[in-house]
Amino acid sequence: MADTTERQVQATIHAGGEWLTAVSGATREILDPADARPFAVVAEGDEKDAERAVAAARQAFDHGPWPGTPVAERAALLRRVADLLVRDREELGLLESRDAGKTVEEGRVDIDCVADAFRYFADLVAAEAPGRVVDAGSPDIHSVVVHEPVGVCALITPWNYPLLQASWKIAPALAAGNTFVIKPSEITPMTTIALIELLTEAGLPAGVANLVTGPGHTVGARLAEHPDVDLVSFTGGLVSGIKVAQAAAPTVKKVALELGGKNPNVVFADACATDEGFDTAVDQALNAAFIHSGQVCSAGARLIVEESVRDRFVTELARRAQRIRLGRGTEDGVECGPLVSEQQRAKVEAYVASALAEGAVLRCGGKRPEPSDVRPESGYFYEPTVLDACHREMRVVREEVFGPVLTVETFSTEEEAVALANDTEYGLAGAVWSADASKARRVAARLRHGTVWINDFHPYLPQAEWGGFGRSGTGRELGPAGLAEYRETKHVYQNLAPKPVRWFAG
Repeated sequence: MADTTERQVQATIHAGGEWLTAVSGATREILDPADARPFAVVAEGDEKDAERAVAAARQAFDHGPWPGTPVAERAALLRRVADLLVRDREELGLLESRDAGKTVEEGRVDIDCVADAFRYFADLVAAEAPGRVVDAGSPDIHSVVVHEPVGVCALITPWNYPLLQASWKIAPALAAGNTFVIKPSEITPMTTIALIELLTEAGLPAGVANLVTGPGHTVGARLAEHPDVDLVSFTGGLVSGIKVAQAAAPTVKKVALELGGKNPNVVFADACATDEGFDTAVDQALNAAFIHSGQVCSAGARLIVEESVRDRFVTELARRAQRIRLGRGTEDGVECGPLVSEQQRAKVEAYVASALAEGAVLRCGGKRPEPSDVRPESGYFYEPTVLDACHREMRVVREEVFGPVLTVETFSTEEEAVALANDTEYGLAGAVWSADASKARRVAARLRHGTVWINDFHPYLPQAEWGGFGRSGTGRELGPAGLAEYRETKHVYQNLAPKPVRWFAG
């Protein structure tokens, strides 16, 4: 990947194959959340920049070669992109760490997953049959159902997993033959900019991939309502997702929403019957809640543990949470980085304060850490926090905190565990821990969540659809359903021996 520091200062909007400055000339500093210092400057686009990007994508779809490019060639390009991602893994992982605050190791894993997504959709589309033949009951009729690209796709991605979430949209959109305009979060755009460069290097025709850096209330809003956009795919918070759906409604475009989660991690006592089982369940509860400082839509932020093991479990969980090493993600030995912004940290602090006022018991954390050599005072750090004695009426239990905060609820019966786990307006993900395989599957079957892990937390498979129930969204990403989001279905009916119908006199 080329050194693009100077270009990032001047032009980070990509339209029609060109790197451009914002029409207004506005720029934005990108801050490293570990020390709140700027490390890049990008163009701050607005509605006018969205307009020219959509125009470029429309032109490329209606008159360019990409929609008609043979499937094998589209798949080959996606595989070239995956190879380039592997080539630039270290640089991209570091950039993701500085941009989003996560550790470099987390950033590297993200890049691996991005490459996997491109390869998966390349393989999926390359292996498909050209169409589904429909028996019309006559040898004179040839009837087939085929899939075609939707058209121009507006892709709006969040700040917590900038490149990973972009890949979950870009890879299937390109595999299906679409053009797109992507709007990354205005505070974490750097790796998305880099990905557009890699797409160009891989040979993607000009105008197929377009990028506008800028805020959601201007760029995102215009993309969602634009009459020349055929599909809008949004990943982010519930409130913004509702606005996207409302903006898209007048043009009746396709809408895919992947929104928030308030995800239960249900631990039955039998999962802790052995020392190894206990240690594994505690370890995974830590991972569920505190990976990327809890800034994960699928974070296991609600620990629901059986009453008989609650004291032992929570005591050990809190002890280990206190030992998590906070610091700049690029430092050796750091296990957890900062929150993405001062605004996000203030939001987390407000949730913890409200929980304590409502009767929660603080078992660990609940404050900003002391500064150190790896933890600048100016960084947006917050200690991993465990709140015990929580109940459903608390805001911290009901609402998505998106920070390193774990709440603890307890149950006594299987029925109560299921009721607690499902008592949420969200339905994104959840987990069940039990040594009884039959019980685990029985409980998992009753959970109203898009993904349910049994005796694990957080893994995802590119082959499996990702999405939620309830207010966690309407779209599906990854898997065959993820590709289907970016397609329209057409029925082609050919009469090989047409004859007059004679319905009307003439």
